[in-house]
Amino acid sequence: MRSVTYSMSVSLDGYIVGPDGGFNWTTPSDEVFRFFIDEIRGVGVHLMGRRLYETMLYWETADQDPSADPSALEWASLWNPLPKVVFSRTLTAVQGTARLASGGLGEEIERLRAEPGEGDIAIGGATLAAEAAAAGLIDEYRPTVYPVLLGGGTPFFPRHERRVDLELLETRAFNAQVLHLRYRVARQETASE
Repeated sequence: MRSVTYSMSVSLDGYIVGPDGGFNWTTPSDEVFRFFIDEIRGVGVHLMGRRLYETMLYWETADQDPSADPSALEWASLWNPLPKVVFSRTLTAVQGTARLASGGLGEEIERLRAEPGEGDIAIGGATLAAEAAAAGLIDEYRPTVYPVLLGGGTPFFPRHERRVDLELLETRAFNAQVLHLRYRVARQETASE
């Protein structure tokens, strides 16, 4: 079965955007961007909300940007053909290989898990990830932690009143003082086991 992963850049105090809505502190070094390129190769479909979709629209035409470096062009060549599912109450159309979600998040994930396909089901965006986490649908959390304290903003981790035990699978430190962590949701044993 395909894993559902939640991977985003996060401040040390746990936010994906600051109180002003900005995320300019997440500009990756070449080494970190290379890691993101390698990570996207393992994704089979990307689920996202409207805000992340609109942020990522740049990549639809990045190959036409004369200032784009080879790494940006490589990212665009992987991102653009990747199937995307956008969850929005306001959008009526999307571009490229994106489609608007036809059902709820749980229904979409269940359908995607049942389909034959390679690669992870990636979730981007804190609001959508919070919904998936509340429903117990996330298999792996993959925060990339930047050395900055924002003091507020949109949290990476959902604020739900339930405990989720995690198992560390991988850590990777980058020269830019950035740390990537990969955790699997620990399997919860039921009373019958």
